[in-house]
Amino acid sequence: MAIERSAAAEAARAPATPTAAPLPAPTTVITLEHGEHFDSTLYRFEKGCYLQFCPGPSLLGRKVFLYTNYVLTDDEQDDQSEFIRNQYYGLEWRAEGEEGEKGESLGAGPLVTDTDLYCKIKLARAGSFHFYFVYDNAESKIGPQGSGWFHVAPTLRAGPGGAARIPLDGVAMQTVLAKSLGPLPRWENTLRVAKETGYNMIHFTPIQELGGSNSSYSIANQLKLNPRFGQDTGREVTFADVENIVAKIKNDWNMLSICDVVLNHTANETSWVAEHPEATYNCGSCAYLRPAALLDAALAALTARVARALHAPPVPPRVTQHAHVEAIKHILETQVVPELRLHEMYMCNVSELVQEFYFLARNKVPAVKAPAEAERPVLKLVEDPQYRRLRATVDLDAALQLYNVYRSECYDEESRLKKCCEELKLNLEQLNEAAAEQVRGHLRAAVDNVVAGMRYYRLQSDGPKIEEVSAKNPLVPRYFTWACDVESCSSAEVEAALYGGEGGAVMAHNGWVMGADPLTDFAARPAAAVYLRRDLLAWGDSIKLRYGDKPEDSPFLWAHMREYVELTAEVFDGLRLDNCHSTPLHVAEYMLDCARNVKPDLYVVAELFTNSDQVDNIFVNRLGITSLIREAQSAWDSHEQGRLLHRFGGRGAGAFMWGGPRPAVPHVARAALYDLTHDNPSPIDKRSVWDLLPSSALVSMACCATGSTRGYDELVPHHVHVVDESRLYCEWSDGAEPAEGGVGPACGILAAKRALNELHLQLAQGGYDEVYVDQMDADVVAVTRHEPRSRRSVIAVAFTAFRPPAAAARRAPPPLRFEGQLEQILIETGLRIKDHTAGPFSKHPRYITGLAQYDAPVRRDVPLAQSDVFAAERTEGQTTILEFKPLSPGTVVVIRVAPHPAAASAVAALHRHMELAAGGDPYGLQPALAELDLVDFNVLLYRCDAEERDAGGGGVYDVPGHGPLVYAGLQGVISLLSEITPNDDLGHPLCDNLRAGDWLMDYTCARLERDPRLAAVAAKYREAFRPISALPRFLVPAYFAAAAGALHGALVAAALRRVRAPAGTLRAALALTSVQLTGHVPSATLPAPLPASPTAPAPRGPRPGSLSAGLPHFVVGYTRCWGRDTFIALRGMFLLTGRYEDARLHILSYGACLRHGLIPNLLDCGKNARYNCRDAVWWWLYCVQQYCKEAPDGLSLLSEPVCRLQAREEGAPAAAPLHELLQDALDTHFQGLVFRERNAGRTIDAHMTDKGFNVQIGIDPETGFPFGGNDSNCGTWMDKMGSSDKAGNRGQPATPRDGSAIELVALAYSTARWLAELHRAGRYPTPGLVRRHRDGTLTSWTFAQWADRIRASFERHFWVPPTPAAPDARPDLVHRRAIYKDTHGASRPWADYQLRCNFPVAMALAPDLFDPRHAWQALDQVEKLLLGPLGVKTLDPADWAYRPDYDNSNDSDDPSVAHGFNYHQGPEWGWPLGFYVRARLAFAHPCGKHARAVAAGYRALGPSAAELRASPWRGLPELTNAGGAYCRDSCRSQAWTAASALEALARPAARLSRTIYNLLQGGRDRPLSTVVYSDRLLRYGLPLPVRVGRRRLWDELGRGAVTERRAAGPRAAHVLSLPPVPRLAPRAGPLLGIPSPNGCTKYYPRRQFRFRSSRRRIFILPADCHFLESILWEGESVHRSLDYRQPAGGVEPCRPRPVALKRLSRMSSACGSALEEPDEGGIRPQFAMPDDERAAGGAGGEEEGSEGEAAELTYEALVKPSPRVSVINLSERQNNKEAWRPLERKVLNTAREGAGAGGRGARLQRATLRALLSFSGLFYTVAFLTFYFLSLP
Repeated sequence: MAIERSAAAEAARAPATPTAAPLPAPTTVITLEHGEHFDSTLYRFEKGCYLQFCPGPSLLGRKVFLYTNYVLTDDEQDDQSEFIRNQYYGLEWRAEGEEGEKGESLGAGPLVTDTDLYCKIKLARAGSFHFYFVYDNAESKIGPQGSGWFHVAPTLRAGPGGAARIPLDGVAMQTVLAKSLGPLPRWENTLRVAKETGYNMIHFTPIQELGGSNSSYSIANQLKLNPRFGQDTGREVTFADVENIVAKIKNDWNMLSICDVVLNHTANETSWVAEHPEATYNCGSCAYLRPAALLDAALAALTARVARALHAPPVPPRVTQHAHVEAIKHILETQVVPELRLHEMYMCNVSELVQEFYFLARNKVPAVKAPAEAERPVLKLVEDPQYRRLRATVDLDAALQLYNVYRSECYDEESRLKKCCEELKLNLEQLNEAAAEQVRGHLRAAVDNVVAGMRYYRLQSDGPKIEEVSAKNPLVPRYFTWACDVESCSSAEVEAALYGGEGGAVMAHNGWVMGADPLTDFAARPAAAVYLRRDLLAWGDSIKLRYGDKPEDSPFLWAHMREYVELTAEVFDGLRLDNCHSTPLHVAEYMLDCARNVKPDLYVVAELFTNSDQVDNIFVNRLGITSLIREAQSAWDSHEQGRLLHRFGGRGAGAFMWGGPRPAVPHVARAALYDLTHDNPSPIDKRSVWDLLPSSALVSMACCATGSTRGYDELVPHHVHVVDESRLYCEWSDGAEPAEGGVGPACGILAAKRALNELHLQLAQGGYDEVYVDQMDADVVAVTRHEPRSRRSVIAVAFTAFRPPAAAARRAPPPLRFEGQLEQILIETGLRIKDHTAGPFSKHPRYITGLAQYDAPVRRDVPLAQSDVFAAERTEGQTTILEFKPLSPGTVVVIRVAPHPAAASAVAALHRHMELAAGGDPYGLQPALAELDLVDFNVLLYRCDAEERDAGGGGVYDVPGHGPLVYAGLQGVISLLSEITPNDDLGHPLCDNLRAGDWLMDYTCARLERDPRLAAVAAKYREAFRPISALPRFLVPAYFAAAAGALHGALVAAALRRVRAPAGTLRAALALTSVQLTGHVPSATLPAPLPASPTAPAPRGPRPGSLSAGLPHFVVGYTRCWGRDTFIALRGMFLLTGRYEDARLHILSYGACLRHGLIPNLLDCGKNARYNCRDAVWWWLYCVQQYCKEAPDGLSLLSEPVCRLQAREEGAPAAAPLHELLQDALDTHFQGLVFRERNAGRTIDAHMTDKGFNVQIGIDPETGFPFGGNDSNCGTWMDKMGSSDKAGNRGQPATPRDGSAIELVALAYSTARWLAELHRAGRYPTPGLVRRHRDGTLTSWTFAQWADRIRASFERHFWVPPTPAAPDARPDLVHRRAIYKDTHGASRPWADYQLRCNFPVAMALAPDLFDPRHAWQALDQVEKLLLGPLGVKTLDPADWAYRPDYDNSNDSDDPSVAHGFNYHQGPEWGWPLGFYVRARLAFAHPCGKHARAVAAGYRALGPSAAELRASPWRGLPELTNAGGAYCRDSCRSQAWTAASALEALARPAARLSRTIYNLLQGGRDRPLSTVVYSDRLLRYGLPLPVRVGRRRLWDELGRGAVTERRAAGPRAAHVLSLPPVPRLAPRAGPLLGIPSPNGCTKYYPRRQFRFRSSRRRIFILPADCHFLESILWEGESVHRSLDYRQPAGGVEPCRPRPVALKRLSRMSSACGSALEEPDEGGIRPQFAMPDDERAAGGAGGEEEGSEGEAAELTYEALVKPSPRVSVINLSERQNNKEAWRPLERKVLNTAREGAGAGGRGARLQRATLRALLSFSGLFYTVAFLTFYFLSLP
């Protein structure tokens, strides 16, 4: 063909180049989210690609086990292993590796701490596979927490050895009726028609023996060929003969074949149904069908009477008028249906039931009173299992309970019983009437359906118009097959046969129910009412099969049909599942699984009529259907046909490209688009003959499998019916004039169809997988197939004719416009009349023939000058325009278009850059970025509109139809593209804007060119975007997205390297908010800590940046820099990201503004600073402390010189070290101060009252608490001031929080304690605070005294106990208990007791202040009452002031919400969430719940991670409304919110308090693993990772260290000290190396002996290891909770339900189990600490001997397979008298008695105490018995 020849010519002209490396297999990512089940979501994949599962944010903090039934073996290419649907394999999780390295194995069930974990599968076998995940353990009975399916397409190959590969989208299939092929010898010549027409697949209808109706789908014997195939052969043909023909077709013609399988029914004549009636829905085993069977028999009798003219004249034997139908309806309603009395089969015999009730009630004592209304049973009719007349019943026990009661109006028993019976009788009659009415409703529907069917078949113009009434053409189709002649039997005889032995022979027919649920079996109860209602479009020649729920329900049927399906799969390359929507899903699943085990690459197609994509996807997922049959004939005009092509035809032209792993996107089911299916009439009748060729052309341009039916291409003008057709197909003839029964290339549209089918295959093979449909006018459609690599296109234009055209229908369509140059006219064709003298068509008696007067000549490779279609060509810029000549309907033209040379060069350059993108910097940005700092990266990536304008720019880019981007930097457009690209939303306004012009690219470069520091980066941008401008405009969005994405990735990577990004995607994303929120804004600079020297040169280099409080509201001017916000966020934004210089600059700059002992709230460059907040200075002091602790040489900050702005203003700019400023701030508070703000009045605050400008600060001399404020101002972060005159709240603070706010007390305590430590270490000169009184006396506190005073007073003044107690100062104000008060000493006493989110902040800052038990109770209250998805409620929901939805524009007269007065009265703020998590962790160890707390903390941060990923701002919001709802007045990215989350994730490195325990895994040859546990996690059995150098070890710590020490002797203990030595729990000790018989050293715990040693040692830990604070998870499994008190021998191991993955490493999850191929001894341990394994007491059990002797004594016992999993802690003793015993299982950090005499004394005391208690119990027992007997009379 032309495409192939052109490609070959180009290859010959092209210079020789080295063979390109094969493209790496693509990776597609499915993100798992909690609670998401994708049963109706279709994910499609090709073989050879990688499928990667990643946890979503909702899985954070959960221990996830992921399973799939995809067959996993050691060989990734294995596709031959048997697939067992219910056998699942555990997947191995890995952490992302660095710079392309393979990630570290985490095993099968790690705790998810970030979203960068993954499981990866290489897909090598076809089919549909299921996956699911559970939490906590593999056998969780909670069930899957998420699940889905993935579908892997088969590979189709033909030719010798499968050399020819047929793409799935290149399949061109023709359906043939097997019965019309005739005897087997003529098959080859008959099927050659399909070959010569260009098809590459043949679909055979069933080839088995057919039933009496001769329907192609009514099979009489599934295991026998149609005898018709053996005619003229002289022998009986077999399936092997058919297989030989199929093989010849495949090998010689490169054609595949598929065949129908019919699972839902069998022919009436099937012999085995009589032997196995259980395989059918018959009236013997399915008695509920008997009423419908009686109705069916009555209708059959009516047909017989009408046929014999017994109802004439109103109903003659030929029904031709509507009056005849109405007369039949009258007969049905007045005679047939009433005579049946079908309602009696659902009714009870009232008199019999009442009599039975009477006898039962007489012998039973009645209830005193009737049961209560809620307890009254409901009396219901229970249908008779055999559906006999008046044999329904009721629950008589319920009847007795309801009616057998005492009756006050009855004076004797008989009257009472009579009354009871009367009431029961009344109820039974009502139940009968209700049942009868329901049946009457069904029967009315049945009559209506019968009448509607008769009208369609006999009268309507679109029906077959069958007039005759006969046995062949009954009035209505038969619903049942009867053994007797029901037409001649009386109704009594029919009923007797039905209820007698012949009932099993009355079998229900199959059919189709319009609008029914395809997932429900309509023949099973209760859906079987369709038979009574006559809703079924029945096939009277087929019996519906009854499989049951499993093979055991009908063994013969399952085995028989399995053999049938496997035989068909063995012969053919694929299967077509007939009547799929009515086939039980579980049956089709089983059969197709069997078929795929015979032929793994099975091509499966099916017809589905569900009218729902979701239901279609369920079938595709569960059955692994490759393609669903879709019908182009369902389109009613060309517009709808174009829509079908777009929907089923592939991705849009110019779709977005993916360089790396791409997210999995839901798909519609792959289609097999037919121009005509064999179930539908010819389109010549429905449309016109002129539409056949253009419709075929449009179908062939679809990017999916296509199909047609034999007869369409030959222009057969009638329906080739699957039932009635008995003629044969014509054979192929090479002559110009074929003989009778022959067909040649000039017949019909065969030649044109060949060209179109060849084009369809070549487009698929060439990768033309993008589609664009252009509706040029009402009849003309242009379809473009585009190849995304070379950017060539093939365009087909078709002139459709959905209605017969007029005689003079020729016209010129609108011009064809495309970007590029015309390369070739590939095809010109059209339907024409070659014989105008032909008469009307008449059917041939033996052969199926078509219209002979038409043909469709084909012209190929037509020069433009010789074209019959195009008149002229012209160009407008890059656009080529082709003018059409006048054309006739039925014309088709196909052209190929190539890009202009400049565009082709640009495409090549862009693809080279895309191939380099895997390296991370395809445009070489790094040299241009080398000299830039993070403030420059703020410009490159971010800057919101106000920031851009403040810097001299024109604001952010505004996309017409969408609106402004969120950032001027690249992140603005990348955020929008991330929403567009996964769904290929090419119609988005951004894509329209990119196609319309280069404005966005110019804007992106021009804004950087204004800054000389960024000019080099701007030049790189220009270089990256320059080729895009030369492209056809429809390609610009795709390549701009690729280029912008590559640039953005390089910038982000460079920025992360500069911010010392923590490991993990979540932490990295949070770290980027530091870059996002810190930038140089001219109107909001930081004041210099020291005044600039007049003689000093102007500073050069990086510009200092200032931290924005939040975007987009707090970005420029005085609103940008807030002292409180800055220092709440400083640690997370700067210290944890390594931005120490920025942290130092902010600390010093704000310190220079210190005045009145306060840090300014609003900085305003230091010129007009406001000192109206009391908390900023305490947060400043806290950040100074953190800087000194965390920054390199951090304590040097205290010596940094700072010159106060106040001193500069006063003309005495003397610099002082920072520690003097700290001391001044503290002394001012200790002295106490009341001052009035400068410039007090409306010039600085338009809403505050005069009193509010008065500021007071101080330290309470009794408690040491900092205090201040009044009821007219708000000096903490809850600083909302009322501003509504209408509501009357102007000047009223919503939350004054005067007195001592709890978080400020914690900050003061933290500062005092830190300074005390510094002073003791000689690093801080001042020992404490001094206050001068008015009388001149002094009061001084050391910092330690101050801290002790606060600590001594804190619990007494802030804790609200769970129950009323004496310390309650105001119990009348207590609203919630077990909380900490929000303030102490507020002017509004009730405000102290409000439950707010501030005490978790205090807990995180100063946990030492709190009683751990009290703190945990209070945090439980926060979790229960305040915790939201993205933040913490600011007020108790039960509080009278609670208003959760913030709206600053509210102008109502409600003072509680007007002008956003409820800013801190219920909305959920984000920044306290991180402190809440930190508080949980701070008290988890003391409360023994560290694992639970860590996991819960990650879960709490999960929604924040999702928000961070989804928000276009790529930040966390300031606040949300109730339940995490969006708040429009909130900042979309707030500094302190992101900072607190980052702090929660980056806890202090690790505690030194660790205990090392040794875990013995089950199995003989498994070595001992050393696992590291935190103090409180021994009983949870969860390990911590240990990093050794750059390697992380999980389960097999120190293997290398052991190997190195083997030379020390096989009997020496292999130990290694770890400096500094952690504090170990009592009796922790080493393990001994025990030599095994093969000379290899094994390591086992010593159980029988104790070992004394004078020093503690660590088992085989390398010297360069350090402990990592990691996720620890206890688990919340309902199936098996981690109980601390397990049996002494440990926890019983459980065998995993899924099969273990062979190729997994020995290390599994962080739990330390080995995940290997299971064997007799293979177990998976449950890691819980046994609690009751008691040790033998005292030293008396010690054995003499050395370590070596102990090893020899215990070796034999230790090497035996352990029946249990046990965690052993060993004690080491001294004096070479070693004895070992298990450690007593107790909760850690509880009191333990020491060894030796002290231990023996304690045991003696306990023994004495137990004896005393026993004696006391005995004494009281004797005393009680004595008292009892003395009291007897």
